Amino acid sequence: MNYKVDEFISNATQWQAEYDYLRMILLDCGLTEDFKWAQPCYTSGGKNIVILAGFKNHCALGFFKGSLIEDSENLLTKPGENTQEGRQMRFKDINQIIALEPQIKAYIFEAIEVEKAGLKVPVKQVHEFEVPEELVQKFNEMPELKQSFQSLTPGRQKAYLMHFSQAKQSKTRLDRIENYIPRILNRKGITDCVCGFSHKMPGCDGTHKHFGGK
Repeated sequence: MNYKVDEFISNATQWQAEYDYLRMILLDCGLTEDFKWAQPCYTSGGKNIVILAGFKNHCALGFFKGSLIEDSENLLTKPGENTQEGRQMRFKDINQIIALEPQIKAYIFEAIEVEKAGLKVPVKQVHEFEVPEELVQKFNEMPELKQSFQSLTPGRQKAYLMHFSQAKQSKTRLDRIENYIPRILNRKGITDCVCGFSHKMPGCDGTHKHFGGK
């Protein structure tokens, strides 16, 4: 047991009982308890299997390779529309967790076997993402924008395409694109630092705020 998880649970203002019970289940399945990304994380053979998280309306077990789990009980949910690997098993109260304990353990054991087998989730390539019409229009208007975008790494391109495409209305998509044009022209990713103060380059860790920036 990891003392940081003890602190995490004792300091939680919500889901304490649920965290405790899920923790018991996870440890009972033979997983090693760690603390990563400010959350309780459970591993097997040094590989991440599941992470414990809480939200406003539910707490959840987040399976890192959940898309490879059979999900015969239909208990898993995609955290986001474009999520490729991770899946969540969500709970609203401890009674639900108690009732589903056998199924929860079965999913955990399957996730462990997936990792042991070295299975990998096929990652969607950049050319498989749909380019929003609004972005195509901007590329036609600004050839330099298209050139800068294509010079970005595949991961950075995918992040932009997902962010733009998630907007349901054309105006919102266009607003998002125009907002990020300077960043793209500067050949920066959606989360890359543009202020130069970050301690965790190339990502932005908010250090600029301590220098009076926005």
